[in-house]
Amino acid sequence: MPKRSSKKGLNLNRLAKSIVDQAVTDEQLQAKAIEEGKNPAAVSLGRLGGLKGGKARASKLSAMERKRIALLGAKARWQSD
Repeated sequence: MPKRSSKKGLNLNRLAKSIVDQAVTDEQLQAKAIEEGKNPAAVSLGRLGGLKGGKARASKLSAMERKRIALLGAKARWQSD
């Protein structure tokens, strides 16, 4: 019966290269973000403030606007193809 706990073909050179590639890519993304005037932390995390966006938008809408948007969504969902 073969041993399944050992990993054959573990290539340390490939692992090292992937770690270096990931580090270089992160540095490049942060440098590009700084050039564009963006927050590097927001670029690396990708969701800085994103979780509160929908709630903030909904609080600014009036009841009529929310109703109109909801009706459009319902029509799009139940529309037969």
